[in-house]
Amino acid sequence: MMSIKKETKKELINKFSLTENDTGSAEVQIAIISERINNLIEHFKTHKHDNHSKRGLVALVNNRKKLLSYVSRKDNKRYKELIKELNIRG
Repeated sequence: MMSIKKETKKELINKFSLTENDTGSAEVQIAIISERINNLIEHFKTHKHDNHSKRGLVALVNNRKKLLSYVSRKDNKRYKELIKELNIRG
């Protein structure tokens, strides 16, 4: 399954939200996009020739990169914690 489940999305929002009703901060968006990227990577292990989804993966990676650069400009400490927490850039 390539999309993200409601329960998983709620868990990510609870974990990365800055305030109680925060659902759209950069941290939450990055966490959700990272989950979708991980799901797509699993999808490609069995469907190597799915070029349409590869295009979507590239778009997600670029979107996450933009959001990460925004967070790094705003607060470098939060950026480093977020990368460590999501296990991005090994």
